Amino acid sequence: MPSFDIVSKVDAQLLDNAVNVTRKEITNRFDFKDSPVEISLDKKEYKLTLTTADDMKMRQLLDVLISRSNKQGISPEAFDLSKEPYPSGKTIRQEVAVRNGLKQEDAKKIVKRIKDAGLKVQAQIMDDMVRVTGKKIDDLQATIQSCRAADFGIPLQYENMRS
Repeated sequence: MPSFDIVSKVDAQLLDNAVNVTRKEITNRFDFKDSPVEISLDKKEYKLTLTTADDMKMRQLLDVLISRSNKQGISPEAFDLSKEPYPSGKTIRQEVAVRNGLKQEDAKKIVKRIKDAGLKVQAQIMDDMVRVTGKKIDDLQATIQSCRAADFGIPLQYENMRS
């Protein structure tokens, strides 16, 4: 039976490249000259720590990071910007979590969307992915289109299409 997997992954190498390109661009910008700027990446926990001099520079740094990540192929939805920046001495610090893997409630939303679409496919949650199986590949492709049309607030990838 044909099947495919719905996942939400961020490639660690692409994320590292985006952080390095952001660092390089920030060091070359005139408005960041002589101001403390630090970007650190924790690859194990998929967490970025951004440190700047003030709130305006923090917004500019986030803007550069998201645009450079988007050029690397990382969706802007992958960054969890829900935590507010907080003062840390003379600087402002913000922790940005990178969403990697489907959480249980997100997987349930995806399965509900697939079932509400009325297609002849079965969706099952397997750890941090959703496996969709059906008799026809056309039904699977319609499922992918349905999921792309919905806004789940997380970046989704569709892989392991088997027939």
